[in-house]
Amino acid sequence: MKAIRTLLLALCLLSPLASNATEYKNAFKVTFLSWATGSTKLSYERAFAPHQSGEICASLIGAGYDKFRNNPRGYTLRYGHKFFLAGNEGGGLKGFYVRPELIYATYKYNLRDTGLRTQARMGTLLATAGYQTRFGRFLIDAWAGAGPAFGTPAETGYHHGFALWNVFGTRSDHIALSFSVRLGVCF
Repeated sequence: MKAIRTLLLALCLLSPLASNATEYKNAFKVTFLSWATGSTKLSYERAFAPHQSGEICASLIGAGYDKFRNNPRGYTLRYGHKFFLAGNEGGGLKGFYVRPELIYATYKYNLRDTGLRTQARMGTLLATAGYQTRFGRFLIDAWAGAGPAFGTPAETGYHHGFALWNVFGTRSDHIALSFSVRLGVCF
């Protein structure tokens, strides 16, 4: 965790030394409050065209506060391709977007009743929509999405990147929901 903070501080301090271009092609992001949900999530985004970008996110499950007290250990990988909507003036990595996103999470955790270790392995294909804005080199990315889920779910229904449907008194292991706010630095 200390290495992540050091890297973010270095990026913030060095960013004014780089060029003053307003058309940034890259961004490094951290998911806001991800540590409080039991994992640390870091993302890299690269603009491919004026209205498209690709984003890779990796998270280390267990590098954070364990609210379920089930000692999770594993990782999550995700890739999303952003399509910024027409009329998005202001350059890359900015504006309203839609994004198909593929997520894979695998981790071991302790069962509540027995304490035995078990494996959760889930995947989902989400349809997300969001808005990303920049303030100089700094950016904020907020989005929400839903889609089909498959695999072996955890008993909590939370997979450190998405949650399974548990709304209005109904539960489904085949519908994933996700939302996030990411903070980042462009370069």
